[in-house]
Amino acid sequence: MKTFRLSRIALVAFAAFLWPVLGAEAAGSRIKDIASLQSGRDNQLIGYGLIVGLQGTGDSLRSSPFTDQSMRAMLQNLGISTQGGQSNAKNVAAVMVTANLPPFSSPGSRIDATVSSLGDATSLRGGTLVMTSLTGADGQIYAVAQGSVIVSGFNAQGQAASVQEGITTSGRVPNGAIIERELPSKFKDSVNLVLQLRNPDFTTAIRIADTVNAYAKATYGGPIAESRDSQEVVVQKPRTADLARLMADIENLQVETDSPAKVVINERTGTIVIGADVRVSKVAVSYGTLTVQVTETPQVIQPEPFSRGQTAIQDQTDIMAAKTGDKIAIVEGPDLRTLVAGLNNIGVKPDGIIAILQGIKSAGALQAELVLQ
Repeated sequence: MKTFRLSRIALVAFAAFLWPVLGAEAAGSRIKDIASLQSGRDNQLIGYGLIVGLQGTGDSLRSSPFTDQSMRAMLQNLGISTQGGQSNAKNVAAVMVTANLPPFSSPGSRIDATVSSLGDATSLRGGTLVMTSLTGADGQIYAVAQGSVIVSGFNAQGQAASVQEGITTSGRVPNGAIIERELPSKFKDSVNLVLQLRNPDFTTAIRIADTVNAYAKATYGGPIAESRDSQEVVVQKPRTADLARLMADIENLQVETDSPAKVVINERTGTIVIGADVRVSKVAVSYGTLTVQVTETPQVIQPEPFSRGQTAIQDQTDIMAAKTGDKIAIVEGPDLRTLVAGLNNIGVKPDGIIAILQGIKSAGALQAELVLQ
């Protein structure tokens, strides 16, 4: 017997039927939690290297000729001649090495590096990354990586079966990259601070500028902050101020954030997130789920006695369709708690909430942005 549930959405995987109320009132947040310093961003580094010491899980040199070329070049740089010989080693793998250079990092400090296989290696477990230069977008070398590779995944296989968990062709080298060059710009060389909001919003940007100006009037005697747009707030450095101390004071100021009303729906995972400012005009909602049940009961047919017939199987299929959930309810949501209670009063399971919200939006009654992922 096979049962199919025909619905517009996938099963909503919620831990509980009732959603928790997502903060009825907004609370103040520190500026450091809602904005970042423009000059304090990461810089991406990239390099090409070799991993050695693998237990027969490296690249096939015939299928990955660049691995053979890289290995020969490395040996020649070490003073070892490779002329006239062929290698069938399976303990070497070519990888791309990536890392993020933190802001204000200094030479000698260490950062993590990530390695990812380029060839047909099956596993990087147990390997060691050979010295690899990491360059930035300007082509300059900013770090050098080397060390043992940590791989979280594993695989095991036999003659007729295999099992794998996670990814075995990528891994990390913890603290494996040493910074050799610092960024050309200095923090204290700046004449101002540019704060970038992680969630752009004009209201929040204005509140940040007002909060900083209120602090500056009490400390320096005048305003120093200005909101450029919904994402950037520029803070001018007072002549008598230390830039690092000024940033430390500003990033701990409390600001009440604001955000547009949104409903985020992920139909693949069945996740629904409703913002605190979502409102729903009064609408009537009816939701029904169509269930189709298909039952297969094949019958065996025997031939007549003393006949030359053969035993056969005759198919027999019974199909039953049923529709449930025929209630009609009035839904109105002046606040989040009332909205959630109204949706639950319809009497359907959570797998119908996504379809209901999409229908309410189509009817123009959902006063929020509907984001589908």
